Order: sequence, then C-alpha cells, then structure tokens
Amino acid sequence: MLLINQSMLWSLLAVTVVSAAVLYVLYHWLIPTAVQSSGWMALLWHDVIHERLLDIMTGTSRPQRMLKAVQKNATKGDPQSVISAIDYYCRHKEWAMNVGDDKGLILDSVLMEVNPSTVLELGTYCGYSTVRIARLMSPGSKLITVEFNPAFAEVARQIIAYAGLQDKVTLVEGSSGDLIPKMKERFGIKYFDFVFLDHWKDSYAPDTKLLEDCGLLKKGTVLLADNVICPGAPEYLKYVRNSPRYESRYYKSNLEYTKAEDGLEKSVFLG
Repeated sequence: MLLINQSMLWSLLAVTVVSAAVLYVLYHWLIPTAVQSSGWMALLWHDVIHERLLDIMTGTSRPQRMLKAVQKNATKGDPQSVISAIDYYCRHKEWAMNVGDDKGLILDSVLMEVNPSTVLELGTYCGYSTVRIARLMSPGSKLITVEFNPAFAEVARQIIAYAGLQDKVTLVEGSSGDLIPKMKERFGIKYFDFVFLDHWKDSYAPDTKLLEDCGLLKKGTVLLADNVICPGAPEYLKYVRNSPRYESRYYKSNLEYTKAEDGLEKSVFLG
C-alpha cells in the first residue's frame, strides 16, 4: 500500500513539474512571441485574458491603472511627459489600445501638415490621442472628442487635465451617431479641418457618411483612421478608396506596442 502511494505521489509530482514547465514556456516564450507577431493574438491575450485577470486581481480597471501611471510618472502640465508615461506603461506593464508611439508619429506628422483649427476625434478612450493631438494645435483652435463609455470619459478628463490641455479640449459623452448631427448647433462648428477616427471600427463608414450629410466636411478636410488593418475597418477602406469624393493613402505601421501589422488611412475630402 505504501509503495502504491509513493508511486502515485511521484506520478503526481511529475505531472505537476511538467505542467509547470509547459505553463512557463507558454507564458514566457510562446505567448509573448505569438502576441508580438499576430494582431489577433495580441487582441485576444491583452484585451480579453490579461486585462480581465488584472481587473480581478487589482480591483481596478485598465484606464484607472493608466491614470495612476500618469499621476506617478508624468510631470503635471507637460503633455509630452504624459504621452511618454502612457507609452512606457503600455510597452512594459500593460498593453492598451491607444494609437501608440509608432503610429503616433504618423498622426503627429499628418496633423502638423494640416495645421487644423477645428478637430473632431471619435473615440477618446483614456485621452492618449486627445493629448497627442491637442498639444500640437495652435492657440484658439478647438478639439471636440467623443466617447461613448462614461467610465473611459471620466479617466480621460483627468488625464487631459493632468496634461494641462483642458482648455483646448471639449469631451462629449454619447454615441457618435447621435452627436454628429448636433455639432453645428451645439458647438457652433461650420466644418472640421481634421477628423481622427478611433472608435468602433464598424462605425467608421456610417459616421463618415453622416459627417458628409451634415455638411461637416469641407474640401481639403483630412480624415485619419486608426486600426484599419487590426482589428480592421474593411467597409470604411472600401468606401474611401473607391469614392470619387476622397483621395486616400495607407500608412503602414504596427499595431500599438507590438510588431503585428496595422496602419492608418489618410483620406482627403475632395468635396
């Protein structure tokens, strides 16, 4: 009986050791490698598994953890330090679906080329791209950013204020489809010089058509859409690339904080 128990014990120990070794290899090698090279693996791991685990373990949300990282590591009133703090946190601590540092440079370049007076951002999330855009806008310019999720909006307001950009930014909570028709009356906007699309990907095309119908785009307005490859916005790409009303160009880059392909689509409204 003792021999049987010892045999069972050794078998159980062997299974435990092998299982631990497999988990170690998965967590420290296979998962990071797959996540870095595959956009869908990155989204599955970071946006579904890892985020939920951290939410349970810490009792906080990812936006709240990013806000804490900003408050701890960034200089108040310094937008660039806020951006750097978020980028560092997302590369080394916890991934998040901001436009990120690589695509962020493309966003910066296009924005400086346009030098807009009026900007619409669809999808604020935690305010990373809002800060990135607002810091480059001229005094007296206006940025309206739309966020559907109230919890995200609450964190974004704090991050925008921490960067010292609250006077340049108007954050509006609600559905883009409901708010776009009210832009002229509510905010005195005639049209937007620049539109950054970074909300629900299946809303890109209908919201673009809604902006057209509401007369919020003028000849020369630039639309810049994020994540057109991963998760992807096929209907939007089909529309702007085939419509005679747009001249479009794809900027190849990487999904934020990974090596997987993603990119931005720049579309100039021709009237």
